[in-house]
Amino acid sequence: MSDQMLVTAARLLGDGEVCVAGCGPARRAARLARATHAPGLTVLGDDGTVDGVPAATAGAAEFAAYWLQGGRVDVGLLAADQVDAFGNVNTTVLGEYDEPTARLSGAGAAAEIATGAGRVVVLLPHRLSAFVERVDFVTAPGALTGPLDRAQVGLRGAGPVAVVTDLGVLRPDPATAELVLTEVHPGVSVDRVRAETGWPLEVADEVGVTAPPTAAEVAALRAG
Repeated sequence: MSDQMLVTAARLLGDGEVCVAGCGPARRAARLARATHAPGLTVLGDDGTVDGVPAATAGAAEFAAYWLQGGRVDVGLLAADQVDAFGNVNTTVLGEYDEPTARLSGAGAAAEIATGAGRVVVLLPHRLSAFVERVDFVTAPGALTGPLDRAQVGLRGAGPVAVVTDLGVLRPDPATAELVLTEVHPGVSVDRVRAETGWPLEVADEVGVTAPPTAAEVAALRAG
């Protein structure tokens, strides 16, 4: 996972917020935010930890019920293996569920995070094989198939507000809920992002460029 991707995701977390982070890069981004600009960020692990310490609940189910179902989580961070045009996340299988071509990292608490957090940030490397028009399996719902779907099925929160990759940042169009390229990382072209996306990617009228990691952010990543 690139430093730029982790730093960009970390910057989307606010001081004083409650964040639940899945495994790997999601947890690293949350820890980075807390070590730099958001020292008051509470970081919940999908393994039932609070700021790295096991919670005093009876188990994972009780942990999820208190924090996520109770509406106490501002933002969830999810690392994905595959994502589609509406921000739906797959970490389960490639191909048909009953006869998959590959089994992925697994669901963990991804579904609970995607349906219980106030907003969600998704992280993954930007590759054509991972950015597909429709995911092979919906592990964690994004906008499903359109802007009204989450509300119609009773899902809490806004769902994915950003998909952060090693090439840039995609955000949902308010009218269609389809992901749109809004920022690229330094040195990355729009054409490169489009070439690594498996649907006709819409691009914002003005595409921004993310700020490179600062020396302090790089040092915190190395230390954490």
